[in-house]
Amino acid sequence: MIIELKKFGTTLTSRDSGHEAYRAMESALKGLKEDEEIVLNFEGVNTFSPSWGDEFIVTVVNNYKNKVILLNTQNRSVVETLKLLSEIGKIDFNFR
Repeated sequence: MIIELKKFGTTLTSRDSGHEAYRAMESALKGLKEDEEIVLNFEGVNTFSPSWGDEFIVTVVNNYKNKVILLNTQNRSVVETLKLLSEIGKIDFNFR
């Protein structure tokens, strides 16, 4: 399953919108096949905050562990936010 994060907007900043985005994807995620990966594609995302990431990215990673792959994470905002989320949550993100 590929989730294009830009479908939630190019500016992903508030905790509320991150929570809302997760809720929008929740039923699709529950239908995930046993051997299916979740690819979170950051292409087109300009701004990404720890609040949004905590509500969406961290929740997905905590619920689906090693199935989550992060793609197109070169944007400076994305890099710094993922670094912070990794340090705070002790999460080793999988990048492709």
